[in-house]
Amino acid sequence: MIKYLDLKRINDLYDAEIREAISEVLDSGWYLKGEATRKFEQAYAQYIGTRHCIGCANGLDALTLILRAYIEMGVMTPGDEVIVPANTFIASILAITENRLKPVLVEPSPATLQIDDALIEQAITSRTRAIMIVHLYGRCAYTDRIGEICRKHGLKLIEDNAQAHGCVYREAAANFSLFTVHFSLKRTGSLGDAAGHSFYPGKNLGALGDAGAVTTNDDELAKTIEALGNYGSAKKYVFDHLGRNSRIDEIQAAILSVKLKHLDADNQRRKDIAARYEREVSNDLVRLLPDGNETYSRSGLAARDCVWHIFPVFSPRRDELQQYLLENGVETVIHYPIPPHRQRCYNLQSSIFNLQSFPVTEQIHAQELSIPCHQALTDEEITQIITLLNAFQ
Repeated sequence: MIKYLDLKRINDLYDAEIREAISEVLDSGWYLKGEATRKFEQAYAQYIGTRHCIGCANGLDALTLILRAYIEMGVMTPGDEVIVPANTFIASILAITENRLKPVLVEPSPATLQIDDALIEQAITSRTRAIMIVHLYGRCAYTDRIGEICRKHGLKLIEDNAQAHGCVYREAAANFSLFTVHFSLKRTGSLGDAAGHSFYPGKNLGALGDAGAVTTNDDELAKTIEALGNYGSAKKYVFDHLGRNSRIDEIQAAILSVKLKHLDADNQRRKDIAARYEREVSNDLVRLLPDGNETYSRSGLAARDCVWHIFPVFSPRRDELQQYLLENGVETVIHYPIPPHRQRCYNLQSSIFNLQSFPVTEQIHAQELSIPCHQALTDEEITQIITLLNAFQ
């Protein structure tokens, strides 16, 4: 059986380094907010390209703490609106509603599955305070137009980077007098005002348990988030905020420091596998997206990267395809069978979405199937998957 995601095989790649890192933490006698956490936060901030990284308990907490900090700082108040893609994992939306803010869902582009920047501006009202983009499947969701909209309307740009560790946005500046174009590379997680990251074990950068982080260049925001995640305290036993307990532990931080060193190579292996799928899968019943490394801006001078956290294929006979692959020894996953606006938890609160219909999102969720795409796959296993996809009829 080819597992969809074989975490043991993935972590076995770094077994000796991980065991050594865990042993160092055990020997230190310090298990929270210690040297391992400091080192990881420093390394990850440098990797992403921000001044600050604040570790927390998980990715949902990361997003929740960002919004809560903005409320504490007076940037937002309960009842304000946050624009968010309709096609996303529910955590993006849970973070908004947990803070008594209103999610405003915007459909994705069928070509990229990311929020459609052509539809954002019409969703803005006098209560809109932020746009949350989600780098879903490992594809960069940012566009020049989204940045322009945020600047024009004075909106915060929040990134949900739970699925896109290491993803790059290529920003270009042209010198027409010299006929040259200079590209600068920025990682997702550094493109907006703040970003939430999940290190759930199955992520491209995964811990051996739950863990998360916030990255930002905003000094006040970072200070507020750090206090909020420590019971609301910046000084021991002094509580300036109604906070929560949301901290990354030393063992997870140490493990993540090990795996961070291998992240770019692991992502490259995912890209190489994805390139084979794109070249070799040929079946009218199995649709693939355009290449994840896509030229996108209207000027043609920017490109969006993809690190393939998820490799989605689409089929009008999705459930049959999944069963066929399983019977032939290939495990797959559906991301996600029910879109957030159709989940019972929000249907019970009809005032939030008012039973709205999002047909593009609903079609994605009805046809999407995720096939194996991770660094521990062998070339022979990839060939087997491609052969099976091409033989489906």
